[in-house]
Order: sequence, then structure tokens, then C-alpha cells
Amino acid sequence: MRLVKLNSSQFDKFAESHKYRNYFQSSMYANVMKKFGYQTDYLGIANEYNKLIGATLIIYKEVFGKYKMAYAPRGILFNYENKELITELTNKLRTVLGKQGFMFLRIDPYIPLSIRDNEGTIININNKSSEIIKNLTNAGFIYKGKNLYFETEKPRWEALVLLQKNINEIFSKLDKRTRNKIRRAINSGIFVKKDETKSVNKLYQFAGKKEKKPLSFYKQMVLNFESSIDIYYAKIDTEKFVINSRRNYEKEVEYNGMLAAKVQDISLNENERNNYLNKKMSSDKLITTYQHNLLVATELLKNNPDGIDIGGVMVIKYDNAAFIFSEGIDDEYGYLNATDLMRWQLINDYNEQGLKYLNLNAIVGEFEKKNKYSGLNESKLGFNTTITEYIGEFDIILNNFTYNIYKKFKK
Repeated sequence: MRLVKLNSSQFDKFAESHKYRNYFQSSMYANVMKKFGYQTDYLGIANEYNKLIGATLIIYKEVFGKYKMAYAPRGILFNYENKELITELTNKLRTVLGKQGFMFLRIDPYIPLSIRDNEGTIININNKSSEIIKNLTNAGFIYKGKNLYFETEKPRWEALVLLQKNINEIFSKLDKRTRNKIRRAINSGIFVKKDETKSVNKLYQFAGKKEKKPLSFYKQMVLNFESSIDIYYAKIDTEKFVINSRRNYEKEVEYNGMLAAKVQDISLNENERNNYLNKKMSSDKLITTYQHNLLVATELLKNNPDGIDIGGVMVIKYDNAAFIFSEGIDDEYGYLNATDLMRWQLINDYNEQGLKYLNLNAIVGEFEKKNKYSGLNESKLGFNTTITEYIGEFDIILNNFTYNIYKKFKK
């Protein structure tokens, strides 16, 4: 086995046909990261017949003197089931990268550990995953474990919407709350449209601060992924928002009056009147909401007669699937459920294009105990998603002395 340098074309040709292929392991992603302080290498793994049996993109930077930390995002593309090859590869990495001033190499292979339903129940498990983890740890990799949250470079849990079904069937399987949010968003005058110009300026306003990425990062993504990138924006039709808000308000006021009369109706027994009273209390809250919406809508129409963008999403299409890379919403209008409508629009469009699935991106692996990410999970799992749990993250230490100093320095 030999480690060899590859050019971008050689690497892409190998990577695009590998079973663990993903857009992070691509020259397109490498070109983006080179603009933001990282250096990149394409490393090939050749057998005794000089045939490539593995490869990886490595991004790295100097962090401690001249010593470097390296990361193979969603890599290495290799056969992890062969323990002899894994051991030999690990020794080669120690020898070659260690001499080049690398302290450690981090990997998080794009290997599923389990497939789960939207309640977190396992429906399929990779029966090779335990063997792969054992092969890597026996070879000297340090395993970060089966973490539940965001302790690693890339999320270990992701939510996918399977697309190759009838669109009406997909909608019927969504959680009732999610269906209602989509309907309410439409009823509020929100619509979602693809931006054919792929402008990221507005997207940055919605997602940049949350994700702590500069505007130039989004521009580089569009520049390098080109036709693989889609950008959508959610927009309020302010005139329709006013019309619908007034209609909802007036309709609820009328319904509330009927409930008030029922509460006062002495011909009804106490249980019946209490039932109407509970409904009226719920209606009172809705009236307050609709009244607020009407005031907001009226002001919006006055200042934005042509409508206003309130959210955006960037999607990468790769390997006959779509991946939400970045999304954001104006917090002021979060209650209008534009995020749900944007996701539903993506499901419609990519279903029509015949893609396999839409990856909604990260969730957490805690499905029972309430936690600070429960809202994130609920918003995505409501789309009747299939959950992919990945194998996780590993580090191989290439220089123990500098690595230990770096760890103390980092603390």
C-alpha cells in the first residue's frame, strides 16, 4: 500500500463512484474551504498494483507553531471492513503525515450506523458497524462515541424525507401539526419561490448570523457548486396577508359570539356550558392572535406593498438527492411558519424532479427526554422523516508530544 498525491480531477473521478461518496468529499467543497484559511490535499491510497483502493480530501491549517490539524470531512473513502487494510493504512498515515508536521487527523466516514423512524425506533441497522468501529480503534483511532448532540464536526444524526411517492400520500403522512402549519403559512399570504439568480445576500441576512458564516462563504458555495445549488426564498404577499388576516379575525369574532351565547344558554346543562366555555377561551386567544396579525399585516402592506422576504434556504443537489445546506428565517415573522412552507415547497419540487430524498440536515439523537434541541427535532420529524444515524467521529494522533501540548494550549 502507498499513499499518493492526486490532482482534483483524479480525486473526483474516484470519489464520485465510491459507495461512501458525498459532496464534502469533492473538489468543489475543497475550493470553498481554501478561501477560508484552509489548505487542501487530495490523498490517494494505492495497492501493490498501483490501483486506487481509497482516497480522501484532507483540509488542514497550522494551529500550533508549524504543526497542523487535519480533517477528512465525511471521509476517508475506503473499505473499513478489512482490518488488515485499516491497520496498514493507519500505519502509513502515521508515517507520512507525521513527518509533514500533522498532529492528528480527524475522520467521520459517511457510513450509516442505523436507520430509524421519526420516533427514533430502529428499523434497520448496519450489521458491519461494530466491526468497522472495532477495526478503527484496534488500529489506533480514538473513537468519540455514539454522541446524541453536536459534539462533533458534522452532525451524527440527520432527517430525510423520502420523495419517490405520490405527493398527496407524502402530505397525508406528515404530522397533523406540520400540515396545519403549512396551511396557516399559505393562509397568511406566504409563498415560496426559487431564486433563479442564486443571490445569497438575503439568505445571509436570515442564516449568516445564526451559522456564523460570512457572506463571502455563501457566495463561494454558489460559485463552486454552480448548477448543483438551489436557493429559495419565502415571501409574504402583504396584500393577501391583510385580506386573510381580516377574514380570519372577523370569522373568529363571529364564532366567538356564538360560543358566548352558548355559555349563557340556561337550557344547557353545566357540562355542556363548561365545554363551550373552554372553546370560547381558546377562541379568545385566537382573536388576540388574529387581531395582532391584522395590525402587523396592515403596517407591512403600508411599508412593503410589493411584499417582503422573510426567509431563505440553500440546497445542494448531489447523487440524485437534495441536501439543505443552510436555512434561516426572520425571527420577527417566525410565528407565520414560513420554514415549514419552504420545506414543503422543496419536497414538491424535488419529488417532481424524481430525486430520491430531501435531507433536512441535522437533528439530535435524544427522542425521549426534553432538551434544548427538542424544538429542532419536532420541526423536522413532523415531516415523517427517516432518520440516519452515522457511525461517528475518530481521531488518529500523529505526533503525541505536540498533540498533548496543543490540547493543553486549547484548554
